[in-house]
Amino acid sequence: MKKVFLSVVALMIAGVTFGQVQWGIVAGPQFSSVNTRFAGGSKETSSIRVGLRAGVTVDIPIGDDFYVGTGLLYANRGGKFKHDLGKVDLSYLQLPVNFMFKPEVGSGRLVLALGPYVALGLGGKYKDLPILGDPKAFKDEATAVYKLKRFDAGGNFQVGYEMPIGLYFGLNGDLGMVNSFDNTSNDRKFKMSSFGVSIGYKFGGH
Repeated sequence: MKKVFLSVVALMIAGVTFGQVQWGIVAGPQFSSVNTRFAGGSKETSSIRVGLRAGVTVDIPIGDDFYVGTGLLYANRGGKFKHDLGKVDLSYLQLPVNFMFKPEVGSGRLVLALGPYVALGLGGKYKDLPILGDPKAFKDEATAVYKLKRFDAGGNFQVGYEMPIGLYFGLNGDLGMVNSFDNTSNDRKFKMSSFGVSIGYKFGGH
């Protein structure tokens, strides 16, 4: 993860050198769910949890209409388990590294982006778990059954539109590829996915 951060910093410095970096702020609702499999059980998908996705973005030009898009985002994730097994509420600091295509369409720009992300769990809790109650998800109090790793990674996409005045509207989606259970014995799995809508403002560049 350290290498990823250093690579992004290097890209930012390169963009500043060329004076074409486009900075932005973005926020919007995030709709997430958790795909789980406990020991001896079948795969299940939780109900959707509504949270927040917000942060700063940086678009670094690498050619005509092509950019590397990154930034730092605060992202809520989680879901409600089936069969009265409680729910989980998690917060992450997320770093996307996207390949972006932003052609001119009408008076503004269409935004198409795809790439990986890495994320670090900032905090989180389970609620209404059988016997355990409300333990913290990244702590030992969640026990070997429910404790999660802080690291997450996966793929993400964005589709949006930038107006000439800087306003941005878009859709986004994340697909987690890391098994977040700290104890993965007996083929136990905990993977997250989400989608959302966002509005923001971008300045600089062009």
